[in-house]
Amino acid sequence: MIKLNGQRTWAKVAKGKKPTLVLLHGGMSSSASLLRTVAPRLAKDFRIAAFDRRGHGRTPDTDEAFHYSSMADETVAFIERLGVKVHLLGHSDGGVVALLVAMRRPDLVRRVVVVGTNYHFTGLYDVPEFPLKGPVFKQWRREYARLSPDGKKHARVVVGKALTLFATEPTLSCDDLATIKAPVLVMSGDDDVVKLSHTCSMYESFRTAQLAVVPGTSHGVLKERNKLSVRLIRRFLTGDLPPATLAPLRRPR
Repeated sequence: MIKLNGQRTWAKVAKGKKPTLVLLHGGMSSSASLLRTVAPRLAKDFRIAAFDRRGHGRTPDTDEAFHYSSMADETVAFIERLGVKVHLLGHSDGGVVALLVAMRRPDLVRRVVVVGTNYHFTGLYDVPEFPLKGPVFKQWRREYARLSPDGKKHARVVVGKALTLFATEPTLSCDDLATIKAPVLVMSGDDDVVKLSHTCSMYESFRTAQLAVVPGTSHGVLKERNKLSVRLIRRFLTGDLPPATLAPLRRPR
């Protein structure tokens, strides 16, 4: 455990001198999801670092509501603790956090990968509301309590905070995204919870960006097409920018 802005926080940082890649997990999840799926393959090229945000995974919660702004504050504190400029890989909510960090602290960020990420809460499809009772909730509560120091009784509180967050944030605009200087890879499943038009508008907002819509996948693209996803991410993080193409239009020749 480490301290981030006074909060006891679970973190894992690999040793070594390779470029550092910070993994930012999704909402109602934990770093375990990315550490299991993409980290093993990416660890060949990068020093992997990750932490569980407040109220997620192994990090205890507080009485405060969930806000992406405070999540970005946590992430900035984590990167400053690492003491190096980093790449960011964020899935879902983690992608929102990555965008905010890249906007606020360009001095800390090299390149950014966002997967299944929205920049405004209206960019999501209407999906069935997560139940607060029944077998689906009970299964999620067991997984939550397996890691959380707050125990299963706190699970309903976390779900309530998360659902409020999803319904009201983020509220970024394309003009906000245009201020990001770091190169960005925008990745999505072709049947993602984020509307494809919203994903494309995000891509078109950046000065230096690449777009990957993976066919036959959903919001779980990193699990469903793991090898392909890792290849795309590695190519973006290690390749020359801008990429050399035969007929560039949006990018410099």
